[in-house]
Amino acid sequence: MPTIYYLPDDREIETTAGRTILQTSLLMGIPHTNVCAGIARCSTCRVMVVEGLESCSPRTEAEQVLSERLRFSDGIRLACQTRVDGDIKVRRLILDDEDAELTSQLDATPGRIGEEKDVAIMFADIRGSTAFAEALPPYDLIHVMNRYFLRMGRVIAKHGGYIESYRGDGLMALFGVDEPRDAALRAVRAGLEMFDEVELLNPHLEATYRARFQIVIGVHYGQVVMGTVGFSDMRQMSAIGDSVNLAARIEDVNKEVDARLLVSEATYNHVRDHVEAGRSFVTSLKGKTGEHTLYEIIAGISGAGTTGGPHPVDGPSPA
Repeated sequence: MPTIYYLPDDREIETTAGRTILQTSLLMGIPHTNVCAGIARCSTCRVMVVEGLESCSPRTEAEQVLSERLRFSDGIRLACQTRVDGDIKVRRLILDDEDAELTSQLDATPGRIGEEKDVAIMFADIRGSTAFAEALPPYDLIHVMNRYFLRMGRVIAKHGGYIESYRGDGLMALFGVDEPRDAALRAVRAGLEMFDEVELLNPHLEATYRARFQIVIGVHYGQVVMGTVGFSDMRQMSAIGDSVNLAARIEDVNKEVDARLLVSEATYNHVRDHVEAGRSFVTSLKGKTGEHTLYEIIAGISGAGTTGGPHPVDGPSPA
């Protein structure tokens, strides 16, 4: 009888020739995701055939349509459509509800004409991600990044923000676009919770890839021009202006001073009564004239912090 060896389950199961991979999984208690109930509509049952692709049936018409649209490689197959007549080894690719959500997550942003708004702009980046990216196969890299962005997006949405764009392994988020109240504070609280969420993700990364993520965040509160930009179906709401560039430069400074969350003085003035601050800095920012005062945020609680660092501030100390 043919056998199917499942990863990451490390289980080998005998099956009947001509039975689909998904049918075997469900009969034998393998927790195999299949949101559309096995009719080749969702792709959540997809597997990577590690060994024995020659023992798999050709793609059905329904699988062919979906695989072309999603640009699957030859080794990525829909378990609901793939029948086996010999021994194969497969890796389940959609392992839980969070993975399944990635395959159908949609975000519709209403169009709007250009308008000036005061918003909180957040930039977040993964520290030291280049070596991690170079060590992974393309599929794994994109899948891990999508899982990371899904978790970050949930936190950002919880605090009333939304992700405006993705830049490699970084993201830009906006707070206060529709609800201006406490935009700066909500952005900072989201940043602190994002650190916690990364710590919850890290055990999965360690077990699967022997790696951990560390992120750095910069936040600035200021005026931007908001509007829907782009062409045809690629249009999306975007923020443009000097405040956006300033927030990006603030995020960069984290790496120079070994901090995790830095905010501008404008942001700090809105949140100082609700956070615990650490060091503060007066520094120049790449592409910006003059010097800028930045504050390190440690926790989302009121309390006295200390002022220090290589460029001490001659002004109000963090509260």
